[in-house]
Amino acid sequence: MSAASAPEVVLALVASAHLGFQATVTVLVYPALAGLADEPSWARAHESHSRRITPLVAVLYPALVLSGAWLVADGPGAAGWTALVGVTVAIGATAVSAAPTHGRLGRDGPTPALVRRLLLADRVRLAGAVVAAVGAVAVAL
Repeated sequence: MSAASAPEVVLALVASAHLGFQATVTVLVYPALAGLADEPSWARAHESHSRRITPLVAVLYPALVLSGAWLVADGPGAAGWTALVGVTVAIGATAVSAAPTHGRLGRDGPTPALVRRLLLADRVRLAGAVVAAVGAVAVAL
């Protein structure tokens, strides 16, 4: 077995941190937020969530992109490509569905359809984060 290169180790660390973050959002944060959809405090809770989570997203997502790009430049094997697919799914679900849905929730308020869309996008993100972390750790071992 060969020693892992720096991009492999960095992606494994970043993808693992992202998985922990994403699992927390999926299991704790979004269910609590969705539970407030019928409450008068929704707007304040959603705005507070958005404000507080932005710094974490602003650190983790660029770190995923940069460490993934570094791995591509280094020449990933099969597990590396698996990790990169997971990263792409997680970021893609955020860009295509979760972020625009958050925007609509902030502007228009919660509807059952928007809350369901957000929760579905979040589950897709979690699946991507799992694939990314498993692939990245496999590459780094």
